[in-house]
Amino acid sequence: MFKELDPILHSQLRLAIMSLLIGVKEAEFTFIKEKTKATAGNLSVQVQKLKDSGYIEVTKQFKDNYPLTTCKITNKGIEAFEAYVKNLQTYLQIQK
Repeated sequence: MFKELDPILHSQLRLAIMSLLIGVKEAEFTFIKEKTKATAGNLSVQVQKLKDSGYIEVTKQFKDNYPLTTCKITNKGIEAFEAYVKNLQTYLQIQK
């Protein structure tokens, strides 16, 4: 039957963030913001939720006197994303 979907990943913006990070493993906040077209505030909140869940690591530093935030997917995040996709496929299969 239908598998339960991870509520952390079942958000459009959080799923978009994870989808980007699955492909590149690590990305700057500005890159994610540009690709998702999210506001900085909303993106910041969603990144924090993913960090709190252990799905991503966030590194804050300075580069040429400017703040630089980098997000990196964790092994737990990769496993959660793969499970989410697998469970979502149960919804897409035609039930006979």
